[in-house]
Amino acid sequence: MAVILTEDVLQDDLALSAARVIATANKQALASDVDALDSVLTMQQIVTEDEAIWRVDYGGRNITGRRGGGLTVDVTADGGTVKQVLRGQ
Repeated sequence: MAVILTEDVLQDDLALSAARVIATANKQALASDVDALDSVLTMQQIVTEDEAIWRVDYGGRNITGRRGGGLTVDVTADGGTVKQVLRGQ
């Protein structure tokens, strides 16, 4: 599916940063055998004195009768570096 980005979208720094972060997290998820398309994604920003990171969580779509197994990927705000990968138990 082709998506045409309008100029106002390309000027939105937060949207572009989030897209880079999700792309980096998805690459890590794929390497960790997690299907991003079969996951419920949530994303939250964590700001410390030193830096801002985004935490992207990959949870199962069908969680009934299932416990754990999710994946959490922490990515720098510029989307360039995976800081931490956590696997659910």
